[in-house]
Amino acid sequence: MKNTESKDEHYMKKALRQAQRAASLGEVPIGCVIVCGDKVVGRGCNMRNTKKTTLAHAEITAIDKASKKLGDWRLEGCTMYVTLEPCQMCSGAIVQSRLDRVVIGAKNPKAGCAGSILNLLDMEQFNHRVEITNGVLENECSKLLKSFFKDLRVRVKEERRKNG
Repeated sequence: MKNTESKDEHYMKKALRQAQRAASLGEVPIGCVIVCGDKVVGRGCNMRNTKKTTLAHAEITAIDKASKKLGDWRLEGCTMYVTLEPCQMCSGAIVQSRLDRVVIGAKNPKAGCAGSILNLLDMEQFNHRVEITNGVLENECSKLLKSFFKDLRVRVKEERRKNG
């Protein structure tokens, strides 16, 4: 970790590498890492199209890997770093896994359930609440997503033009 870099920025950069991995596969570039102490115990990137399943979100994959590595479904004492605000499915899994904290890069106004549409991570009605930190490397996370969707629109437009 560089002296000028915060711990949150350090691990968000690792999540961004996962997002870049997803982009290289043609997937929406979302990446996630889970840290326990100072050790990455789970990683994931969006792979819904590659794996042909709704469940292949970065967060779900990272939770699964962290649980296997730690030998417990409870991820107490762990922090998740994710490049895009989690959806309702992932937010539910975060609460169920008992993560202590989630660090989010970019907000997700169309599907975010950690504050944008609603906040499943901090509801009194649930038996567990998760601390949230927003906006870590937000510009980098947003730029990667915007660039991906801009390129996708160009590719779709070219395909339509070719197929007339």
